[in-house]
Amino acid sequence: MIFCVEDDQNIRELITYALKGQGMEVVGFESGEDMFKSIGDTIPQLFLLDIMLPGMDGIEILSIINKDSVLSKVPVIMLTAKGSEYDKIKGLDSGADDYISKPFSVLEMVARVKATLRRSEKLSQESSTEQKNLLSVGDIELDLLSRECKVSGELVNLTFKEYELLKILMENKGIVLTRDRLLESVWGFEYEGETRTVDVHIASLRQKLKDSSKSLSTVRNVGYKIEDI
Repeated sequence: MIFCVEDDQNIRELITYALKGQGMEVVGFESGEDMFKSIGDTIPQLFLLDIMLPGMDGIEILSIINKDSVLSKVPVIMLTAKGSEYDKIKGLDSGADDYISKPFSVLEMVARVKATLRRSEKLSQESSTEQKNLLSVGDIELDLLSRECKVSGELVNLTFKEYELLKILMENKGIVLTRDRLLESVWGFEYEGETRTVDVHIASLRQKLKDSSKSLSTVRNVGYKIEDI
């Protein structure tokens, strides 16, 4: 879904027609006020904003978008007057991802929209992958790729078993894991040690996690769990 804010009806219809011809969903608005009234639960994939609008101009709309935690992740293309270097710079400095000068070529406009959507999708995928490789509970973070542990942004040196123990607890955040389950998962089914081994490593972990160790609790006669506090 693309939201286009353009007060000139002919240009708005041209943009809508051209993008719909490429299989995209487009909703046109005459003003920023109209657009914000209509957003509701619908988050667009892209904003196309004319800078020169009556009432709330494109830069003001962009400013409101940037202050919203959800909308600020949506890419923005500004429509600027031909030859207005100031408008282009102002739009880009305000956080726009690209600009299109009017009058514009329909083919160029479609190409720029597609390119911006591709970049946005790639960034979204990279962000999603990054999140999958990062576990966090409170101030504790585990990077699964680098095998690093950070507490409040500071690196904490963990042994191999301490890291694996913390990892399985964080992967099961809020769930009580028995000592036997932890022993089997971290030391392996063949391991002949006693569950006391788990307690010793938990004690060592708590020392290294310092204040953040409050997230790691003992469930009497059962095992351990980690959760946000």
